[in-house]
Amino acid sequence: MKKSVFVFLALALACALPAFAEGTRTWRQASFDDFEHGTAKGIAIRSDGDLVLAPSFKSVYTSPSTYIWSIASDGEGNAYAAAGSPARIYRIAPDGQATVIFEPKELQVQALVVDTSGVLYAATSPDGKVYKIERPKPPQPEKGKKTKKSEEEEAAPATPPGTFTSSVFFDPKTKYIWDLALDAHGQLYVATGDRGEVYRVNRNGEGTLFFKSDEAHIRVLSFDTRGNLIAGSDGSGLIYRVAPNGEAFVLYSAPKKEITALAIDQAGNIYASAVGEKRSGATGSSNSSSFTPPPQASTPPPSSGSSASGNAPSSTPSTPSFTVSAGSDIYKIAPDGSPKRIWNSRDDIVYALGFDERGHLLAGTGNKGKIFAVEGESEYTDLLKASANQITAMAKAPNGGLWVSTSNLGKVFLLGAAPDADGTYESDVFDAHNFSRWGRMEVRGRGAYEFYERSGNVDNPDRNWSPWKKVELATNAEADVPSARFIQWRAVLHSGTTPAAIQSVTLNYRPSNVAPVVDDVAVQVGTRYQSTPKSSDSGTSNQRFDSPPPPIHDRDSIGVRWIAHDDNDDTLSYSIYYRGDNETGWKLLKDKVSDKFYSWDAALFPDGGYVIRIVASDAPSHSPDEALTDYADSERFEVDNTPPSVRDLNATVESGEFHITFRASDNYSPIKRAEYSIDAGAWQFVEPVGLISDNRVENYDFSVPSDGIVSVAAAEPGIARGKKAKNLATSQAPVEHVVVVRVYDRFDNMGSAKVIIHVPR
Repeated sequence: MKKSVFVFLALALACALPAFAEGTRTWRQASFDDFEHGTAKGIAIRSDGDLVLAPSFKSVYTSPSTYIWSIASDGEGNAYAAAGSPARIYRIAPDGQATVIFEPKELQVQALVVDTSGVLYAATSPDGKVYKIERPKPPQPEKGKKTKKSEEEEAAPATPPGTFTSSVFFDPKTKYIWDLALDAHGQLYVATGDRGEVYRVNRNGEGTLFFKSDEAHIRVLSFDTRGNLIAGSDGSGLIYRVAPNGEAFVLYSAPKKEITALAIDQAGNIYASAVGEKRSGATGSSNSSSFTPPPQASTPPPSSGSSASGNAPSSTPSTPSFTVSAGSDIYKIAPDGSPKRIWNSRDDIVYALGFDERGHLLAGTGNKGKIFAVEGESEYTDLLKASANQITAMAKAPNGGLWVSTSNLGKVFLLGAAPDADGTYESDVFDAHNFSRWGRMEVRGRGAYEFYERSGNVDNPDRNWSPWKKVELATNAEADVPSARFIQWRAVLHSGTTPAAIQSVTLNYRPSNVAPVVDDVAVQVGTRYQSTPKSSDSGTSNQRFDSPPPPIHDRDSIGVRWIAHDDNDDTLSYSIYYRGDNETGWKLLKDKVSDKFYSWDAALFPDGGYVIRIVASDAPSHSPDEALTDYADSERFEVDNTPPSVRDLNATVESGEFHITFRASDNYSPIKRAEYSIDAGAWQFVEPVGLISDNRVENYDFSVPSDGIVSVAAAEPGIARGKKAKNLATSQAPVEHVVVVRVYDRFDNMGSAKVIIHVPR
């Protein structure tokens, strides 16, 4: 393809067509969907599109365990993390110092609660038990007596102050223990799997069946403000309210199958998260195999790459995994029992619910390790992202903060009650698709913030981009970065009297014009394209009719179609030229074509060989001095509108056979085939003398047996005008036969001739 031969065509088109300048363009980001593709550090993204400072969030402890399933805290500000792979309980002090206080033989420590006296109750899995974990109490002397230690007691080492002892507190004799909860009287409630039962255990470890559901698994427990137990199931996604006397009522049947977390605010509103698609007609009691083990065997795959092997939990599950799909919902059930969905996501799975110091609902999710603040229906904030895949649990921390645990990796974080002093947000890399000059930045926001930009010509900023340059927003806000194809901006927000927020960012740029490209041109002889009606607002968009309408067979037409594109997305206009064999100049067939197809009357082209040239111009989008063109040529094609001729047709009767000879010729293309018919009989194919039909002149010489051929005159009664009809079969007149031949050239043009044979009776 050549880029400069037809410059005069661009000038002609520019004068003939209206010019719509498309020089300066804008890249604007102002919505949640725009901003969520960037990288936030200490920056939260609100559903209305604002960027604001996020609460402080720092990593406190990274455990050797892959999963942390539950976290609890005591009155001294210590956090306790229940983990798996390996199964342990970690005690994390407020200063971040961690110690292992419990190592069971089971595979997982699944659930954990701490009572008001600092005693821990931990549930293990599978085939697990509930353990009581506490610090040993020093022996108390009897009243009024002073004891004197023996020499052995004096010599024995003292129990370290941080040492904990453990003992089996309760064994529910079931495979799975999913959650634990303590009521106001210090009684422990144990949610189990396989039979969907909840046990109540008194302070002495004596347990009784408190509630049995018709679901396979009771997944989560919590207490409302009136002392009722709230329980969420897996199987049918039911939320139960169980009174202290054990009387149960289904508050809500969620559209999803598994309730993964519960949280209840001071006003008595119940919040529940749910995941998984329900099976049609499935119930927990009749089809326990529908259970997808939560969360350790029901959500995003762990970093090790293992995955769940099926829906039903195995008897000895190995490393847990996360395989739940189809997103999740959060529902709010008001004190009067009315439910509504207040948040949902197609990608994020909710594993934990909690409240911050201001009472805002927080949702811990995977598989991106995000925490969302849900403030109301369709009102939420992408608060922060942890350096782990799943947020699994939350617990109260000192000074109004929250302990946050994660899986893949097993970490503990501290979520502060106040925002960080500073936060940074880096936009996604913007691809202008062409080498571009970068202009002013327009920012709408409030408070204290700064902006920076950098540019480059590869899509990875780490590969030799320009350094970050500050944008002087107070003056002209012009970019001080090199012209390039890619660009990125960074915002730094600072705390202050007015909370900092960024509402929209617009970047002006001007891509360098590049010539359009004609990718392919194809000509079809005997084809016509039916033009498609144009809508009133379609203009001359380059995107219209990228696919031509279906071709219509029409031997009197010639059709051409082409493929073209423009990297600037400019509107293109096309001109069609043709040139015949042995001609030196190109002749205009049609200009100002906006479609990518055209057809015309084949009679306009005399017999011969031709080439079509398509010239594309972006003149409709540029001024005349900036318009660029490109062209491409079709393969050579041939036009033959003239039928072949039949000469020297002769037919005689010799020895009872018809002997027929003739010559077929065409001025342009070889003879394709020949046929004959005698007395209007069926057409019969005949070969030329040389048996190969490959020349513009072919001779034919063949004989046809006359047996069975009866003339029309011999078979019908006489029909002479004004005379009595008589049977001509008895007449002595010669019998008449009509021989017709027809020949075709390679373009299916047809010529014919006939001869009459008189055969004596």
